[in-house]
Amino acid sequence: VAMQVESITQAKKQHARNFMFPGEPAPIRLVQSVGYFITMNPGYAGRQELPENLKVLFRSVSMMVPNRETIMKVRLASCGYSSMEVLGRKFAILYALCEQQLSK
Repeated sequence: VAMQVESITQAKKQHARNFMFPGEPAPIRLVQSVGYFITMNPGYAGRQELPENLKVLFRSVSMMVPNRETIMKVRLASCGYSSMEVLGRKFAILYALCEQQLSK
């Protein structure tokens, strides 16, 4: 996989229209807007670490749990609700309960 990612990256840097993809007999067309992303949740049982040769080709980005209550309040306010404080809190509780029930 690392060789394939590296070949795409090099072709993008060179602004190539076509490039040789590892394992393909003929050149393939490169779409300049292509992107590739890896999402990982480390720490779960049975999950493997990303190999170092692949890890060096990507930038790490940390994610955090969003504040759903704030998001709900903003969404409600943008739709014209005047009681967004109370409704935002209630929706946040509703979503938390749904997440707990559906994650089992």
